[in-house]
Amino acid sequence: MKLLKKLIAVVALVPALSLASEATFPLDHVQDRTKDLSALQNGAKLFVNNCLNCHAASAMRYNRLKDIGLTDDQIRNNLLFTSDKVGDLMKVAMAPRDAKDWFGAVPPDLSVIARAKASGDGSGADWLYTYLRTFYKDDTRPTGWNNMVFPNVGMPHVMWESQGVRTAKFAEEKDAHDPSKVVHKFAGFEQVKPGKMSAIEFDNATADLVAYLAWMAEPAQHTRKRLGVWVLLFLGIFLILAWRLNASYWKEVK
Repeated sequence: MKLLKKLIAVVALVPALSLASEATFPLDHVQDRTKDLSALQNGAKLFVNNCLNCHAASAMRYNRLKDIGLTDDQIRNNLLFTSDKVGDLMKVAMAPRDAKDWFGAVPPDLSVIARAKASGDGSGADWLYTYLRTFYKDDTRPTGWNNMVFPNVGMPHVMWESQGVRTAKFAEEKDAHDPSKVVHKFAGFEQVKPGKMSAIEFDNATADLVAYLAWMAEPAQHTRKRLGVWVLLFLGIFLILAWRLNASYWKEVK
């Protein structure tokens, strides 16, 4: 019994330990745009042009984009590669072995990345929004880029031309728990080279991309929520009827 209790305690601590090992960079909140069709359409375009070269979304078909207001012709003319068809899954041509050689690991499938990154510190959308906006130039990394949310990330900054080139500034401070140690605290970004977009335009484009990723993770999320409200209302009415019927039945028995 003691051994079983110890095993249960260890298992319970595993999620906490895994979260503690991750970076604790504060997440920026992003507005929910999953009901905004224009934002989703722009996000789908950004996803295909910037993400789909390396990352697959194998649980999503191109023709599902009709749910966000696109026609087959719009999908075919603007979002498909030459050999793809409207009914195909969103896959990449890059071989896993090549991806591992180039990036050190196979880029993850992004079908449900917005749900996978959700945690107690914020939604998956907040994580993605902050992650995509906190790349900075770091010549010590193989790709030349690093990230504040995901330190030592293997992914390069694919949207650097839009955001521009930035470096991260760090200030040296004494550790609050151990004054003999010095810690490097993030002190902001410094713009080295301007991008094609202003900071506001880039943040807006990133929010559209994140909205698409959140929608793609569960295209029927709003339908599910609407149905959930009706189901709860039905259960509430049924509960009242069952309660009154039960009272009426036992009244006759007594």
